[in-house]
Amino acid sequence: MAVTPAPESLGGGVWTVPVPIPGNPLAYTLVYAVESERGPVLVDAGWNHPDAWTALRDGLGSLGLAVEDVYGVVVTHFHPDHAGLAGRVRETSGAWIAMHHEDAEVVRRFHTRAAEIGDRRWEMDTLRRAGAQEADLAGYPEQGEGRIQPPAVPDRELADGELVDLPGRKLRAIWTPGHSPGHICLHLEDGDRIFTGDHVLPRITPHIGLYPYDLPDVDPLGDFLSSLERVAEMTVGEVLPAHQYRFEGLSDRARSIIDHHEERMAEIVALLSDRPVTLWEVTAGMQWRHPWAQMPVTARRMAAGEAAAHLRTLERRGTVRLLDGDPLRFVLA
Repeated sequence: MAVTPAPESLGGGVWTVPVPIPGNPLAYTLVYAVESERGPVLVDAGWNHPDAWTALRDGLGSLGLAVEDVYGVVVTHFHPDHAGLAGRVRETSGAWIAMHHEDAEVVRRFHTRAAEIGDRRWEMDTLRRAGAQEADLAGYPEQGEGRIQPPAVPDRELADGELVDLPGRKLRAIWTPGHSPGHICLHLEDGDRIFTGDHVLPRITPHIGLYPYDLPDVDPLGDFLSSLERVAEMTVGEVLPAHQYRFEGLSDRARSIIDHHEERMAEIVALLSDRPVTLWEVTAGMQWRHPWAQMPVTARRMAAGEAAAHLRTLERRGTVRLLDGDPLRFVLA
């Protein structure tokens, strides 16, 4: 079990508060507070859970900060371990919430469809289209656990290169799509630091998936790789990710993640030929942390999303061809 570090002052008007993610192997989100002339601005907020709220409130308090004084929350992306508590912070302090306009649009759609999202039968349909057999779907839940709580709709939307409202300082949004359509990193230009959210982590890589698997005109892995190339060209000192720990060497780490995904695509190419194979067959042939036979179908679905994202990039490169028909089948181009 991961040991949750203590809240800490990082110097230069930056603090960090680890906020737990109950029941998740990531263990915690590193929420950062950045000093400004109007009060602290949070980078992310953590999961919406009573224990997480207590950790955020008390952690800020131990550093001499108060939730009531928070001026704003800038969210690196809409996922619940980052955006979940932003709404409660806003209710408590009157703070604004900001995120990139692409993720803001996702959140708005999330709110309009929240009542439907607990129904998971559409996921079973996408698994069948991937080539899963009925025996593969045994035990797949038709309903999620409880009603999904969407993150708060932001008050402000950021564009690439825009400065965050951080009076007296310079915090610039860098659009880094891939893990989400509107993921942003935040470059603290007056502090030689970059907040990377989930885009660049020190030891693991974020989930890059394509859902539905045949969604047209979308290439999340291609976007992710381009975003990694962009940040790899930056000269910056300390990297402050949302998980694990701080580190230096942004360029080297970004390029090692690129290499990892190139290796995954090479693995997929080696599984293909002129004989059509389904997305499910490709996914089953890949190497995963756990053996395919031992993976529950919910984990297999996530794996198929990752495989689909890699196949889409290979399609865009002209290496792989998607055939017409159902289920989804691929051949070497």
